[in-house]
Amino acid sequence: MNTLPSAFDWIVVGGGSAGCVLANRLSADPNRKVLLLEAGGEARNFWLKLPVGYFRTIYDPRFSWQFALEPQPGTCDRAMVWPRGKALGGSSVINGLLYIRGQHADYDDWAALGARGWGYREVLPYFRKSERYDGGASEYHGGSGELNVSDLRNDHPYCDAWVEAGVEAGHARNADFNGARSDGVGAYQLTLRGRWRCDAATAFLAPVRARANLVVATGAQVTRIVVEHGRAVAVEWLQGGQAQRARSDGEVIVAAGALQSPQLLQLSGIGPAALLRAHGIAVAADAPEVGRNLQDHYQARVIVKLKRPMSLNDQVRSPLGLARMGAQWLLHERGPLTVGAGQVGGLVATEHAEAGRPDVLFNVMPLSVDKPGDPLHRFSGFSASATQCRPDSRGRVEIRSADPRAPPRIVANYLTEPRDAKVLVAGLRMLREIYAQPSFRSLVTGEEYLPGNGITTASALEAFARAKGGTVFHPVGTCRMGGDARSVVDERLRVRGVEGLRVVDASVMPRMVSTNTNAAAVMIGEKGAALILEDAGAAIGARQTAAAA
Repeated sequence: MNTLPSAFDWIVVGGGSAGCVLANRLSADPNRKVLLLEAGGEARNFWLKLPVGYFRTIYDPRFSWQFALEPQPGTCDRAMVWPRGKALGGSSVINGLLYIRGQHADYDDWAALGARGWGYREVLPYFRKSERYDGGASEYHGGSGELNVSDLRNDHPYCDAWVEAGVEAGHARNADFNGARSDGVGAYQLTLRGRWRCDAATAFLAPVRARANLVVATGAQVTRIVVEHGRAVAVEWLQGGQAQRARSDGEVIVAAGALQSPQLLQLSGIGPAALLRAHGIAVAADAPEVGRNLQDHYQARVIVKLKRPMSLNDQVRSPLGLARMGAQWLLHERGPLTVGAGQVGGLVATEHAEAGRPDVLFNVMPLSVDKPGDPLHRFSGFSASATQCRPDSRGRVEIRSADPRAPPRIVANYLTEPRDAKVLVAGLRMLREIYAQPSFRSLVTGEEYLPGNGITTASALEAFARAKGGTVFHPVGTCRMGGDARSVVDERLRVRGVEGLRVVDASVMPRMVSTNTNAAAVMIGEKGAALILEDAGAAIGARQTAAAA
């Protein structure tokens, strides 16, 4: 086994949204050595850089892990796949680019669940620190960070009409979902820099790759964290078919995401003791909740047919339309090629909402497709999806064997809690109400592609959602943060039962945020880095005090 010639102060496992932030912040001190390990490669493909390119890349195994879910009766025993980014930048290189933080109350929920220091007002400075918003700095936005955030750059009259229809349906208008309020309907913000996607590696890693104290290793699949006498002391990985090992003189930081972080902990002997013993893995720390608390957003869509050929479905079939889109993108950094997985949408409260707090997320696009990666429909289609903001259902992630190359077993448990299905049905009905408002109803033929005009009752809509709904690609929660002894990490993201080990990524969310998760993952990396540096400084101070005494 080859060993790197020197130890590192910090070894970061995973070069995704949080991992890139960590590598940047922790390597800012030239006297600290940082190693970043990423199983994927460099994100240099054109389609990874083109904003709308996620349609091509999200299911491409070159750029994305294709994690198969266990079929579940609640979703008609269908085969489902969760793509996760396999490149520097992680899922931020294949996601839909939406930059939306969630509701303020989401983070106050974390604090109430024992994650002290993670309430909204406490995390807001970390959102602002990393952000470079095109609209400039404000109370809610940062203007000098590394992650470029842009307002929508594609004007589509039917998206505007949908927002107006939403207002007519009784929902507030919201010009900035990352501002003072998060409810209402409006246009989304996106992670764009110029005409290109601004992923985490572009934002945080590229500017600092030349630092002499930062080593970035790609194609490095971590197989184990070595724990000795209750402390994480080294990391082992495979690279180019060769076994590699690096020693940690400080901390190992796992930032491999909600699926691979718990998998790696379990492979390293940190997890449910019975599971580990069943696979012949020595127990370093019996941590029953590693891999538990899995949450994801599940969506169902209402797709309608338009009277006029105003859909992107039509534009992509027209050579002139394609040329016009290319010119808009190249010359003006605008147009359909700059859009992500949603143009407009909103957060609204159904009749099931608690205290009027929005419980459904809408996402709207002037196109229609069966799923990302499939060809656009031949008809002129318009899509809007409904997603329950904070599902009650919980799943799990667990290793299938001691082989680190084997994918984990993933049980999503979508819609196993009755309330989840009720909220989703209510969201579908609200979408239909919006389509029926004066600003939009004259634009559609009256023929509904999904769920279909004949699907009207609550039971039929629920059956449709179970049969045709699917993931929004937001798995979180599998290394839960909290103040109780059963939580996987404490409020400073330290793994309970093992010294020198932290988890810093979306897996630490006690409860998922109400919206897309990338902005929150970047914030977790930002605040996590601050906590690590603070603790390291305190340790140095303690040693100096002891030496002086």
